[in-house]
Amino acid sequence: MAVKIQTVKTKELKLDIARIGTVSAILTQPDKARACYVLAHGAGAGMRHASMDKIAEGLAARDIATFRFNFPYMENKQGRPDQPAVAHATIRVAVEEAARLCPGVMLVAGGKSFGGRMTSQAQSKAPLPDVKGLAFLGFPLHADKKPSTERAEHLAHVEIPMLFLQGTRDGLADLGLLKPVIAALAPKATLHEIEGGDHSFAVLKKSGRTNEEALTEVLDTLAAWIDSLA
Repeated sequence: MAVKIQTVKTKELKLDIARIGTVSAILTQPDKARACYVLAHGAGAGMRHASMDKIAEGLAARDIATFRFNFPYMENKQGRPDQPAVAHATIRVAVEEAARLCPGVMLVAGGKSFGGRMTSQAQSKAPLPDVKGLAFLGFPLHADKKPSTERAEHLAHVEIPMLFLQGTRDGLADLGLLKPVIAALAPKATLHEIEGGDHSFAVLKKSGRTNEEALTEVLDTLAAWIDSLA
């Protein structure tokens, strides 16, 4: 049987955000990518964090490209995340650039925590061009130990499919609150629970599996959901 030899290209570039500034971005593109995931980082770590590298590498192995980018505050090494309007503008430029670099390839968007929430906010205000679905790698429903559902109210205005990948130990998303939110969004919203995972999908040693195995579940689920959109 012939062995598939995979070629993955990595391209670093700059995005110009009108009236805001310039940020860095990385396109990780396997041969014959069937989709591209516009992947926004979380509040505390930028696009080059090891976890972002692992996600990009894992999706490339599943024939899915990723387009990562920094938000301006991360690019400029400022501690406080950008105002939503700045984050939304950055996401829109990233989506446009991903579409330009991956013509004819299905686009999905979202990301880790803060990045995913900013993406859904942007989508709720005006559809992101050509984006067919939103995938959240740990949706931050509320601040730690401050259960609330206010951060999910805008999701009612999102009209495309959404995938919520959530660890059952996620301190920023009480599943008792999140499950009714997602049920109310049905059939456009899907929840997949990562048993024992925290907000970053890390698992305890006593769970009997590794962080790598948990991440494999995350990426397999994401890839299957992307295929379901085609």
